[in-house]
Amino acid sequence: MKKIKSIQHKVGSPLVNMGDIQLRQPLPIQGIENVDPFLLLHHYGPYAISEFNNPFDLGAHPHRGFEPITLLFKGEQLHRDSLGNEMLVKEGDVQWTTAGRGVVHAEAPSKEFVEKGGELEGIQLWLNLPASKKMMPANYQHIKSERIPVVLNTDKTIQLNVVAGSQADKFGLITTQTSVNVFTVKAKKEGIMDIDIPETHQSLVYLLDGEVLINNIATLKKGATQMVTFNNDGDFIKIDAKKESTLLVLSGEPINEKVAQYGPYVMNTQTEIMEAMRDYQKGKMGFLY
Repeated sequence: MKKIKSIQHKVGSPLVNMGDIQLRQPLPIQGIENVDPFLLLHHYGPYAISEFNNPFDLGAHPHRGFEPITLLFKGEQLHRDSLGNEMLVKEGDVQWTTAGRGVVHAEAPSKEFVEKGGELEGIQLWLNLPASKKMMPANYQHIKSERIPVVLNTDKTIQLNVVAGSQADKFGLITTQTSVNVFTVKAKKEGIMDIDIPETHQSLVYLLDGEVLINNIATLKKGATQMVTFNNDGDFIKIDAKKESTLLVLSGEPINEKVAQYGPYVMNTQTEIMEAMRDYQKGKMGFLY
């Protein structure tokens, strides 16, 4: 007998300043340090990008000990990294970097996109790695939107894209280091969909746009409550879209390890953080020109 998960937290998605840009940060937020193994969720945009306005140009910066993930909902970004990858990430695409022992990367709207202008919107996630994998070799995966497996609800009003993990016998193409599900959900109009989530997984639903009722009790709406987290007491969640809506659904087996975090590094101890800073300064994470 299937059992619906109970809701643990309901939170908004406040705007925070990051350098020259404002973006929404529902995680971490007061009362929720993380939804283990997910450490950070940034929702950026939609920004109107043009030759006169291009704030989202992230120069070269390092990472170690976790997986920075970008899901692009609108626009185009150019990704470059110290592994030698240079990829154009388009609307609907996903880039999944396993920083491991260290990587340097840069992201910015592509030159062509800036010249023609348009809206840029995306999600950046930080997914933790267990201690045993924090120093693994860095890796980069890029999945184009047309290759992402799709699950539809019965009346075909809601489409769930399986980025990572599995749903309804469809499996994501991303190779994951731990047991996680990453789904994007697009409701064209009103509709209902049940989404299976393992009982042992920590989980959340985040609304980018629209209006959705979760588990018949929590309404998500932009500018109000935009994220709910769940208790580990059931094996599915119910989505009831009230109009055209876009959602992110995340779940993962908790790692349950101490987290030491400083800037772009996520390790288990402060000593490891100091080592990461030294290694970056010595060029051990590679270079990006």
